[in-house]
Amino acid sequence: MEKTINRTNTLYCLLLFIFFNGYSQSTIKKESLSHILSTIQAHYNVQFNYAEDTIENIFLFPPNKDLSLEEVLVYLDLETGLSFLKMSESIVLVKPKENLFFCGYLKDRDNLKLLEAATIQTNNTSTITDHNGFFQIEIKNLNELVTIRFLGYKTITKSFKEFSKLTCEDVFLTPNFQPLSEVVITNYIASGINKISNGSYEINFSDFEILPGLIDNDVLQSVQAFPGILSVNETVSNINIRGGTHDQNLILWDGIKMYQSGHFFGLISMYNPQITQHVSLRKNGSDVSLSDGVSGTILMETEKEINNHFKGALALNLTDASGFADIPVNEFSSLQIAARKSISDFVETPTYTAFFDRISQNTEVASNVSAITNTNETFDFYDTSLRWIYKISDKDDIQLNFINVHNQLMFTENATVDNVDESRESKLTQNSIAGALHYNRLWNDDFKTEFEVYETDYELKALNANILDSQRFLQENKVSETSVKLKAHYKINNYFELLNGYHFVETKVTNLDDVDVPLFRILVSEVLRTHGVFSQLGYKSESKKTALNIGLRYNYIGKFKKSIFEPRVTFNHQFLKYFSFEILGEYKHQNTSQVINFQNDFLGIEKRRWQLANNESIPIITSKQISTGVNYNHRGWLFDIDFYFKEVNGITSQSQGFQNQYEFIKTQGSYDVKGLDLLLRKKMNRFNTWLSYSLMDNRYSFEDLETNYFPSNYNIAHSINIGTTFKTNNLKLSAGLNWHTGKPTTVPVFNNEIVNNTINYGPTNASNLKDYMRLDVSAIYNFKLTNKVRAHLGASIWNVLDKQNEVNNFFRINEQEVLETKQYSLGITPNAVFRVYF
Repeated sequence: MEKTINRTNTLYCLLLFIFFNGYSQSTIKKESLSHILSTIQAHYNVQFNYAEDTIENIFLFPPNKDLSLEEVLVYLDLETGLSFLKMSESIVLVKPKENLFFCGYLKDRDNLKLLEAATIQTNNTSTITDHNGFFQIEIKNLNELVTIRFLGYKTITKSFKEFSKLTCEDVFLTPNFQPLSEVVITNYIASGINKISNGSYEINFSDFEILPGLIDNDVLQSVQAFPGILSVNETVSNINIRGGTHDQNLILWDGIKMYQSGHFFGLISMYNPQITQHVSLRKNGSDVSLSDGVSGTILMETEKEINNHFKGALALNLTDASGFADIPVNEFSSLQIAARKSISDFVETPTYTAFFDRISQNTEVASNVSAITNTNETFDFYDTSLRWIYKISDKDDIQLNFINVHNQLMFTENATVDNVDESRESKLTQNSIAGALHYNRLWNDDFKTEFEVYETDYELKALNANILDSQRFLQENKVSETSVKLKAHYKINNYFELLNGYHFVETKVTNLDDVDVPLFRILVSEVLRTHGVFSQLGYKSESKKTALNIGLRYNYIGKFKKSIFEPRVTFNHQFLKYFSFEILGEYKHQNTSQVINFQNDFLGIEKRRWQLANNESIPIITSKQISTGVNYNHRGWLFDIDFYFKEVNGITSQSQGFQNQYEFIKTQGSYDVKGLDLLLRKKMNRFNTWLSYSLMDNRYSFEDLETNYFPSNYNIAHSINIGTTFKTNNLKLSAGLNWHTGKPTTVPVFNNEIVNNTINYGPTNASNLKDYMRLDVSAIYNFKLTNKVRAHLGASIWNVLDKQNEVNNFFRINEQEVLETKQYSLGITPNAVFRVYF
């Protein structure tokens, strides 16, 4: 508050000022006000609080050191035109005389995150916070009301005098819907990877550092670092979560279900790593708003915050070139665009060659019949992604998403027919295109709704030219899906939250086989519509040590007049300070699956095609799963162990990839899995080391095939992953060893391989391929090009030891002899990346 100075003191100070001013001009030079205030602070033991721009470019003669503090303040008041108010015996507020100013830094109360683009408003003016969360706004008087708003947070409205005004201090906002599930283990495997109290795992790529063999934030390669998740054939299009097939994984990109996973037909993820910022992985205990994915769920999200400053990146590695831009449209909107394209049109790198050889081995692309020569083999891919956010008001926001992905393989078949040279082109294409609209409305501090609609389309098409038979074989597999979902969140109190919603999905799947000579065409197109209603109650204790989510989802499939009830539960309790205990459970179903009709489908490169359940020969797949675990986390040590049991019904033999005596049999069955996932991790200074182990017993039950259980094609009994990372300020290093028992296989009976011109197989999946082992290393170095432009260099080697790992095998009869064909993993494969951020 301001103090009144009587007329006598004022006159006295003015005389002193005139005397001092005349004297100092002849003997002392002017100094900056900033320097003068620092000197006064030390001399009088006071503190001046001010905004930096308030005292900029103000120079004056320093006051006489013999003056009292009050006299000095009068001198400064007259000389600078600023107001110097004593707020207490030791604090002085410096501000312009004309008006008051309110300034501060706006932060999230829970995680102290700086809040950019929040609105601060008075009766006469308004402003928004900058990228540092800072704001400054003019105030007419001490009683003027100030309102602070930010989407998703409780609005603050109170008079200026109720805020602390001594400095530009922190102002905290409280989230409207504080997530009841929160992080229980940070840096679960490496930096940026966390475990959440609802049993899920998250990867935040903004904090993510490095994993062995990876120099890009490849989502589907990164999730394989978790225990219980691997790919039996080393591709991201065949990820097995606790023994399930890849088609049993629900993969969502900003809420859009994706039916395609990778480029190079599975060797790298098709999701651009520069725009995909957050990943959530669930092996069990799915949220009731999610359907499909009886084995697991992988949720990918772009950044949800509006960016008010342009950001961009350009990158080049040994397979592709990519670009990313985060463009502020205005203070209420921003646009993200990402694109990536293979560089094979310009150069064929060792990485490209290794990838091409891997996907084409044992296919018509690599080796045709002896009379035919393949030439001009080319492969190309690209992807584009877009995300636009618009903040309509403090309570409403809209988000648009778009993604387009393309893979194309072409080669020319050459042969001499009737002494005439002929050439015909064969081609395989794989495309995905999808878009979504999200609208969120914050009705009040306790009620929020989310509306989303998406359309996703997938097409796999192969044109196989047979020169010798003058035949053209066309195959197509198409999926078109529309989804509408409404979710309502209601915060009952600080401990309970209620989620209710409705979900409608329409899925259409089309399969075409078309041969011109002899004329043959079969087109099958089916549609399913599913209605889902769900409700879930969440609880978080006051101590935040106990979290519970329990819910129920009801699904109705009109075509079959079938009702499916799916309870879900997650429970986590922290005890004895460093321990936590969890129980997860779920029932789920899915209407789509992938099948293999023939091993040479789609030129043998992509053998799987999507199909819809018909409730007869192709049943609806259902699952139930329960797991329980305990972890200990203290002083850099982490020990985490989970025991689980999963049962999946309604699978078909065609969906399991049999290449033995059951290859062409169509029947229904089930599988169940019992196992454990274990992780041991130690952080020490700059090092982080972990060891994960998975034990699995995965068995089929097909009554029409065998009376007894027999091992699943995906029964990887033992799996071990050892990794380590090292980090300095600019350098990150990582190395890791992957080992697991070989994939189950069925071999012919020794010395009695052929009976009645067919292969005489022994017990199903009683043998295994050789154990798999791979050592990977990677390194990333960060540096600055200019003050505003930074860059990083990365290098990696996949399979450093160049070990020839068997990932699949099958047997065929050739001239009354059984021949074994083996498929191998990638050999030693280098990669390098150069990325520039600006």
